[in-house]
Amino acid sequence: MIAIKAVDAWEILDSRGRPTIAATLVLDDGTTGTVSVPSGASTGQAEAKELRDGDRRFRGLSCQRAINHIRGPIAAALIHETFETQDQLDAWLLQLDGTPDKSRLGANALLAISLGFARAAAAYHHLELFEYFASLLPDVSPRLPAMTINLFSGGKHASGQVAIQDVLIVPSSTSSIADGLAQMYDIYQEAAAILHRRYQAPALTADEGGLAPPFKKSAQMLETAAEAIRAAGYELGQQVRLAVDLAASHFVTSAGLYQLDQETLSPEALIDTVGSWARHYPIVSIEDGLSEDDWAHWPALRRKLGDWSLTLADDLTCTNPTRIERAIDTGAANALLLKVNQIGTLTEAKQAYLLARSAGWRVSVSARSGETEDNWLADLAVGWAGDFIKVGSITQSERLAKYNRLLQIEHTHPLLGK
Repeated sequence: MIAIKAVDAWEILDSRGRPTIAATLVLDDGTTGTVSVPSGASTGQAEAKELRDGDRRFRGLSCQRAINHIRGPIAAALIHETFETQDQLDAWLLQLDGTPDKSRLGANALLAISLGFARAAAAYHHLELFEYFASLLPDVSPRLPAMTINLFSGGKHASGQVAIQDVLIVPSSTSSIADGLAQMYDIYQEAAAILHRRYQAPALTADEGGLAPPFKKSAQMLETAAEAIRAAGYELGQQVRLAVDLAASHFVTSAGLYQLDQETLSPEALIDTVGSWARHYPIVSIEDGLSEDDWAHWPALRRKLGDWSLTLADDLTCTNPTRIERAIDTGAANALLLKVNQIGTLTEAKQAYLLARSAGWRVSVSARSGETEDNWLADLAVGWAGDFIKVGSITQSERLAKYNRLLQIEHTHPLLGK
């Protein structure tokens, strides 16, 4: 049994300079677990609710109310309580909040405690964090995920110069983490050089570190990515593949049409466009190819992509077991983007993960656009044997912290497979 002696929390800044929460749990034997939680920009409507103050401080984004909940009612109820499992701790948190969307105490407050307990429990049991995460699941062997690494960004992650949000590089699944990052460095530098020649554009980066040049059309992102891969000396489709995050919820109109750059497309026309991209380029996955409420057309997208590309659900499912069940039942997707802060606790994220796996789905463990230097996400992707990890680009310390942790795990545990 793990007994909690003290709880504290404070406000820190995420990678966009906006407030988020760091928290520490202290156990009776002096073991501590300190974590920080991320925040998203491209957020689904069904996500658990972050608690923000809504006052003048940080233009309404301050997290003091959530922090006061951690220091106040959460701490008062936690201290001197004992828990045998992560499930017990998380169930206790959900009962204390008592709302379906975590809006009373705040999903950011609950996640800080859930993750803080996980880090403290791992130390208490003398486990690496990824080993502790693996222990939460039945019959899962930790493994290193394949990486999906941002190259170009548009949409809400950049200045909206093109509609779609990200084009990502996916090193070969047979590459080590170290070799995959070396490939990505070559490609990133070639891409920056191409953009400088073509647009006289400096290597300005978006929220997740991707390059954000003044493309006119989304398809140019794909073609330029392919060009950069070839210029770096790699073969597209063999050593390197692509992935795309459309984030289509952000360019759907009130009439249910899609404003893709300068074109207004019906759902069927957007599906045809995305399908043509998947066949022209070796695209591993298409994320959020339709809006989060376009349930009627997601099954058609899934059929169009077939075995060419994974139909990856993010805003559609929001790491929410109820929405995942609906997506499974309707044949809307075959892959889950898992973001723990979309649902609020590790146990609920575990339920989402197990649902997706039971349907034969692939799982990509994802960071958020507003990240911190905490690296727990890398351990989660390894411990839960994620097929992919989506962190961002190879710039900016909050992204590199996760990649560097993967490199450390790969170095210290050379027998972990991919």
